[in-house]
Amino acid sequence: MKKSFPTPTAPMPRDTSRRTDVPAEAEKRISAGPDRNERGTFAPTAGLDGTPPAITLGDGYAMPTVGLGCYSLHGETCIRAILSAVGLGYRKFDTAAFYGNEKEVGEALRRSGIPRRELFVATKLYPNRFFDAENAIEESLRKLDIGYIDLMQLHHPGAHDTKAYRAMERAVEAGTIRSLGLSNYYIAETRDFLPRTKIGPVLVQNEIHPYYRDRAVREFLQRHGIAVEAWYPLGGRGYTAGLLGNGTVGRIARRHGRSPAQVILRWNLQSGVAVVPGSSDPVHQKENISLFDFCLTSEEMAAIDALDRNEKHDWH
Repeated sequence: MKKSFPTPTAPMPRDTSRRTDVPAEAEKRISAGPDRNERGTFAPTAGLDGTPPAITLGDGYAMPTVGLGCYSLHGETCIRAILSAVGLGYRKFDTAAFYGNEKEVGEALRRSGIPRRELFVATKLYPNRFFDAENAIEESLRKLDIGYIDLMQLHHPGAHDTKAYRAMERAVEAGTIRSLGLSNYYIAETRDFLPRTKIGPVLVQNEIHPYYRDRAVREFLQRHGIAVEAWYPLGGRGYTAGLLGNGTVGRIARRHGRSPAQVILRWNLQSGVAVVPGSSDPVHQKENISLFDFCLTSEEMAAIDALDRNEKHDWH
């Protein structure tokens, strides 16, 4: 089967409105309030024509609001899952060096026949390679073999994170990465980190679900034009069944003729939070992306908001 993605391209024109060369200017981004040109957010009713909407990131690139999380996918299972997802309309794929499946993700996307420009691929740099970030970035590029990376994130805070991020910034300037982000960064970590950036992060990916709304962090990031994305949008390993079985979620789901998973994912979207639910099952994949022909009422949103227990389901 033909595999024809291009080799890494020359640097592309970029919107530099969020870039700065001086740490003091980066600090200004923190205190400037809601001056964000609506980037990093999307309308709660976006996509109600059935088409998955995109979010405009702070650097001007567009990212689908629903993607496939690839954390637990490996080998041929990973390839089959991604090919299935592509056929169902997924165009964003979320992987990481730590997941150990960048090679399979790239292989599947090359097999898919979808033009590279229509795909959005995110990966992450793990802290054990922060000290050696340039080589780690090259390794991810080599394993994915899709020409460039749409979004690279620091997987979570760690020693040498500034050094790693600066290597990522150089890759942006070289055209092999388009956008930069963070994962598992909260208010204190983000406030501390932003003044050290030259190219500001356009997205932060954190644990967010009805039992852990993380509202203060989400609103802090959105105020400053940083998009928010949920990993574990359905509660996470060992907790999904309990969340899907919640009585409030179930009643809302029955009212709409939807599944509990669809209600929870729709709640995320209407909170302005992008999602990357993971599944290798085509039935669940279809369910997880069929979110754009119904809308939760403000009362239903408030009822799900009220489920918050500040209950975090993973360690970071």
